[in-house]
Amino acid sequence: MSRIGKLPVAVPSGVEVSIEGQTVTVKGPKGQLSHTVAEPITVRKDEDGSLAVERPNDERRSKALHGLSRTLVNNMVIGVTEGYEKKLEIVGVGYRVLSKGPSEIELNLGFSHPVPFTAPEGITFTVEGPTKLTVAGIDKQAVGEVAANIRKIRKPEPYKGKGVRYAGERILRKAGKAGK
Repeated sequence: MSRIGKLPVAVPSGVEVSIEGQTVTVKGPKGQLSHTVAEPITVRKDEDGSLAVERPNDERRSKALHGLSRTLVNNMVIGVTEGYEKKLEIVGVGYRVLSKGPSEIELNLGFSHPVPFTAPEGITFTVEGPTKLTVAGIDKQAVGEVAANIRKIRKPEPYKGKGVRYAGERILRKAGKAGK
C-alpha cells in the first residue's frame, strides 16, 4: 500500500474542508483552494477531523493516484494556513529587480530593455533588495510555476553563473577557454 497515501491529512483549527463528490474545497485564514480528485480515489472526513484518502483496488493507476491525491489535498491545507514561497537570487553586474507593486516587477537582466513581469491571481512578489526576490502564494503549483517562469527569462549560465537562480541553487561551473 502507498505509504504516503495511507497517512491521514491533519486539518488544523480554523480550516474548513467540504467534500462534494470528487471535489475537495479547503477554506482557511489565507484563502480558499479547490481540487477535483481523480476518479477511483475517494476522500472522506474522519471523526477526529482529519481527512482520509482511499483507493478502491490495487490496480496500477489507483496506486499511482493514491499518494498523489493525498499530497495535493495536504498541500491545499498547508497553503491556506501557512502559504508557500520561493526565493530567487539575481547574479550579474547590473542585473536587478524593481518592485512596481505587490503583483508586478521589472527585471533588468542584461537585455537592451527592462523585462516587466506581472503575477497571476493569488501570487505576490516581495523584493528584499536589488538582487533578492520572493514569490509567495497559497497554491504550491502556481508559486513554483511563476518562479520557474521568472528563472526562464535568464537562466544561470555555466561560465560566469550570471542569471536568475533559486536561493541556495548550486550552478555547475565550466572552465573557460584554455589560454596559451
